Formats: sequence, C-alpha cells, structure tokens
Amino acid sequence: MSQSSHASPAKSRISRNAIWLVLIAAAGTYALSMGVRNTMGLYLSALNTSTGLGIGNISLAFAFGQLWWGLTQPFAGAVADRIGTGRVIFIGVLLVALGTVITPLMTSTFGLILAIGVLAAGGAGMAGPSVLMAATARLVPAEKRGMASGIVNAGGSFGQFTMAPIAIGLTASLGWAASMQWLGLLVLLALPAIWMLKGNSKAMAAAAAAASGKKALTAREALSQALATPSYGFLALGFMVCGFHVAFLATHLPGVVEACGLPPAIAGWSLAIVGLFNIVGSLAMGWGVGRWRMKSLLSLLYAVRGLAVLAFLFAPKTPAVMLIFAAVMGVTYLSTVPPTAGLVAKMFGPANMAMLFGVLMLAHQIGGFAGAYLGGQIFQATGSYDWVWYIDIVLAVGAALIHLPIREAKLAPRPTTA
Repeated sequence: MSQSSHASPAKSRISRNAIWLVLIAAAGTYALSMGVRNTMGLYLSALNTSTGLGIGNISLAFAFGQLWWGLTQPFAGAVADRIGTGRVIFIGVLLVALGTVITPLMTSTFGLILAIGVLAAGGAGMAGPSVLMAATARLVPAEKRGMASGIVNAGGSFGQFTMAPIAIGLTASLGWAASMQWLGLLVLLALPAIWMLKGNSKAMAAAAAAASGKKALTAREALSQALATPSYGFLALGFMVCGFHVAFLATHLPGVVEACGLPPAIAGWSLAIVGLFNIVGSLAMGWGVGRWRMKSLLSLLYAVRGLAVLAFLFAPKTPAVMLIFAAVMGVTYLSTVPPTAGLVAKMFGPANMAMLFGVLMLAHQIGGFAGAYLGGQIFQATGSYDWVWYIDIVLAVGAALIHLPIREAKLAPRPTTA
C-alpha cells in the first residue's frame, strides 16, 4: 500500500495540542446558537401582548421551530460530511442572527413561523449538535470522544445559563424587542469558529476504505444500515421523548412559573439554572460514557426525569422548590446527548455520523414539536399544565425501558468490496 494511504488518517486529525481549540470552537458555537434559541420562551408573553395572536398561535411558531430545527440536521449533517463543517456553520450562524433580529417585526402567525420557525431554528440546526458533534468526533482521538461530546454539549447549556440573565437585563433596560435583536447579533460571535472546525469526513472514510480494501459506505447505504438496526430505532424513540420534555421546558417553563403565581424573575433564573446544571450533567455523562454502558446511563437519566416531575407535582410551588426543580431538570436536560452520540459513533463509526446523528435529532425535534405545541394548547384549554406533566411522566418511564434492549457492539459495515 502506498505511503499516502497511511498518511491520510493522520492528516484527518489535528495535533493533540489543538484539541482544546477544537472543543472551545464547537462548544462556543453551540453556546451561542442554543443560548439564543432556548431563551426565546422568555419573550412569549411579550410577543402575545404585542401581536394579540394568542398563546396557542405563538406556541405553533415555537413548535414549528422545534420541528424545523430537527429537519435541517440530517441534511446539514450529510452536507457537512461531504463539503465541510465550516461552510455549514457559517450559513447557519447568519440565519440564526437574521431570524432573531426580524422576529419583533412580525405581526402574524405566518411571520413568526418564518422568523422563529424557519430562519432562526433552521440556522440553529445547521450550527447545531449533529454537525458539531460529528466535527469533534472526526477531529479528536476515539478514546476522547465521550468527554469531547460532553464538553460540546455543556457549551450549549452554558449558553442558556448566560443568555437568560442577559436577555432579562437587556429587556429591563431596552425593552423586549431590542433585547431580542441584540441577542441575534451576539450569535455572530460564533463566526471565527469555522476556521477550527472546517473539514469533512469524506477523506477519513476514503482512507479507511483503502486500508480495509472495501468501498466506503455512501450516505444512502449508511442510512439504510442504520434504519435496519433495531437499536438505532430504540435510540430514536427515546430521543423523541427527550425532545418532548426539553421543548416543553424551553418554551413553557416561564408560563409554568407564572401559573404557579411566582415572580417573573424566577422564570429567567429557572431557565438559567437548567442551563447551569446541564453543564454538570453533560460533563458527568461525557465522563461516564467511557466507564459504563451508555444505554444504562440513558435509562437512568429518563427514570430520574420522570421521578423529578412526579415529585414537583406534589411539592408546594415556592421559589425555592421551582429553582430546585430546575436544577434537577438541568442535570437530565440534554445530558442524553453524549451517550446518544456515543452510541451512534460506536455502532456506525464517524464517517457518516453527522447525518446519522442528525436523523436522531430529527426524531428528537418531532417530540419537541409535540412538547411545545401541546403545552400551549393544553394550557389554553384547561388553564393548567398538569396534563402535560402527566404525559411527560408516562413518556419518561417508556424511554427508560426502551433503552434496555439496545446492543452496543460495533456493527460490521456492509459495503461492496472495491
């Protein structure tokens, strides 16, 4: 075999000294895109007052955003796998900024769907976890991928933790419309990250195929293999439950606080605490990925989530209880991402990971659409969020159980021999 064949895998990875720069770039990008996206719920009441559209219609725009964020990720991941992560992130960041800046100018349900649901959410999907997780999996050694995914995921949580108080402060001093527009401009700080994350997985797949004497799987072949794997289907169903829970909290936690008769400031601090404690949960999951079965970690997370919601329903609704509940929810909030991404990488390898993890994110956001939309509809119909919590408990129990039969062994690829 030629010397160049052996050189390609080395070139597909950066030097060990630059790993932290890659992680900072990926985590920082996720912090800005997710931080802005997950603080939009703070503006729901102001949007309702400004437009008079009703909570149900505005929730539809947020719910569509959850779905569109998921829909963009398999395609963004497939494009990033082929033409490069940097280009996809660049376009995504610009779309997040544009959609967020024009949202206060929208006065109709269609306009809010366009700004929040298509532009901002679609851009956040392009600069989101499927692309960023795949970039780190490609650029860091295999033994460090678990912790790397935890750090990137923690970056998103740190963004939520910092953006919520910023949004509250800007709203108090400038008004809600200018506050939202300044958050949109802050996203542009992610643009320098594209130089650290540029590149794609195509060269790595070609080098691995040359070494094994087999043709690399195309995107369609990789997707076909994944969809025929029951464990991948179980992951998708569990991640759908995660999306239901996360989107409901991100969109309606301020409404839950208001329904409990608590001060509006508690809503902002609750969202911030969710983000802060998800940093703890994400790093803990990233550390645990290399030490315990990832499917067991996922089952534990969903079980804890269901028990926490059950306890919250029976607890007195005081500021202290709300903040403690937010902390527990934060630990489990998006801590599902590192073990889920780890299972995808373990079963199918990194070559098509952006696309395959993107498909799981689509499933996540189908659940997210249901969580954001049903939250508004059920509250509008009953004047309470109780039935959403009941649904969430049942789904959490189901998700805890459905991960148990997952097989973690790496699957043998089924390409055509070159």
